[in-house]
Amino acid sequence: MSIAPPLPEPSGRPAESAAVAVAPGSSRNTAIVKAYLIWGAALAAATTVLLLTATGPAVLGNLAETVRSFVTWQVLAIFLAAFACEYVDSTLGMGYGTTLTPVLLLVGFDPLVIVPAVLLSELVTGVSGGIMHHGAGNVDFRRGSRHRRVAMLLAGCSVVGTLVAVVISLRIPTWALTGYIGVLVFGIGAVILATRNRTFGFSWTKIAGLGLLAAFNKGMSGGGYGPVVSGGQMLSGMNPKQAVGITSMAEGLTCGVGAGIYFATTGIDGRLALPLVVGAMLSVPLSVHSVRAIDGKRLRVAIGILTLCLGALTLVRLVW
Repeated sequence: MSIAPPLPEPSGRPAESAAVAVAPGSSRNTAIVKAYLIWGAALAAATTVLLLTATGPAVLGNLAETVRSFVTWQVLAIFLAAFACEYVDSTLGMGYGTTLTPVLLLVGFDPLVIVPAVLLSELVTGVSGGIMHHGAGNVDFRRGSRHRRVAMLLAGCSVVGTLVAVVISLRIPTWALTGYIGVLVFGIGAVILATRNRTFGFSWTKIAGLGLLAAFNKGMSGGGYGPVVSGGQMLSGMNPKQAVGITSMAEGLTCGVGAGIYFATTGIDGRLALPLVVGAMLSVPLSVHSVRAIDGKRLRVAIGILTLCLGALTLVRLVW
């Protein structure tokens, strides 16, 4: 892997400064306000649709009954789990589906209920989180920017990677798949920590490869997207804040494809999706401002450690 200084942005600005140069003064404040408005609209729309899906218009006529039907200890636990997992995911670029899916399986939910609900929540939080990262200056998604093109390339590669994963998943044992993802994620975490003081040259080829590999993992197991994309971007020339913002947007768009397929075929269980979406969405503003406040070098180390731990946990599950 060659080592070279980051390439300049199309506008001629250094890549490092582009993440925080969304707009000066009042223009940045306007971008932040717009980001919050989009986030609020997405939360309201998702909540309304999921309430109708879970309870039906007749039950919504009696609001008190609807509230009582949802306020249970299990729903509150799911809400809090989604909030915590999404905070980590939107702050470090990984950990939502990888952590939350096994927890929901242990509680007793069926995989065919979990996967569509998780994908839907990641669609809403990923896209809105990417927009808010842009508004906060962590990443630049303006038209023509490199960050926007990287996110679109990652999302586009997801279609090919997912199709390949579906074909291979029918021919490979589960233990082999789990072991592969565990070794891959653990290796990326180790490389991030070992090279935390080094700068790598940007490469579109590396980015395209990351998109294919991450989507392959997602299609095979429902997880393994964030660690590969966030960690891999830093090894491809992006700084940590840029990597987190781009991963949020790209993963949201990627999950939109899967969620749409489930919605059109098997449907999505609103009673599980509702607490997942609301809990995850409420954590997004907090995580976005956490990324803005954290020093880039410390964020890189935190991402490396979490990637390493997720890889090790995957391998431990394989043995036990």
